[in-house]
Amino acid sequence: MKVDIWLDIRCPNCYIGKRRFESALAQFEHKDDIKLHWHSFELSVNLKNMPGKSVYEYLAELKGKSLEWSHQIYKTVAASASEIGLEYNFDRTVIANSFDAHRLFQHARTKNLASEALERLYYAYFTEGLDISDHPTLVRIGADLGFPEQEVADILSSGRYSGEVRSDEARAESVVISGVPFFLMNNLQGMSGSQSTEIYLQTLREAWAHFDKQRQGLLPESDDDDACTIYGFC
Repeated sequence: MKVDIWLDIRCPNCYIGKRRFESALAQFEHKDDIKLHWHSFELSVNLKNMPGKSVYEYLAELKGKSLEWSHQIYKTVAASASEIGLEYNFDRTVIANSFDAHRLFQHARTKNLASEALERLYYAYFTEGLDISDHPTLVRIGADLGFPEQEVADILSSGRYSGEVRSDEARAESVVISGVPFFLMNNLQGMSGSQSTEIYLQTLREAWAHFDKQRQGLLPESDDDDACTIYGFC
């Protein structure tokens, strides 16, 4: 059964959601029959780098809220991350465009290292406080994944994988995805947000039951082009 997952590297709930989903998948009875397809999604396509501005200030301005409110939001998110062994250092986070990081992820996807690349990029952004738009930083991250430094540098200095990022985002738009993490199971069952491991596991089982009926010819097979039917319209 196919599971499509859209994530942004700047999204703290995506990192949490990824870990919780993978924990659920490890407990799933049919985990060996699940094919994961990771996809790029930018929450702020036109985001400009903001050196010197804290994530607290950025979120407060973006939402029109107080700085105290922003601090509390991030404190809550950091606590949720800590529960599953993730360390978020929001005081060090660098507000930066994630497009080039997504291009590196797309390269890793061609090498069957999508999940590993996401883990390394998330760790760089949320734990180490690195600038994920900085090419030398991305070259080092690529090297950590086993890619030759010159190979990554050449990719970043060109437009390679730009089309793949935009294609993922176009697909997201076609199924009316406005936020991430987003999980699309068997091209039919959509699920948004960082859910508990238990809910992910339950949803996997429900989607599998439907998929199994399709395999037995009891239901028509789903079609990628009809994925938007999870919302009842196209």
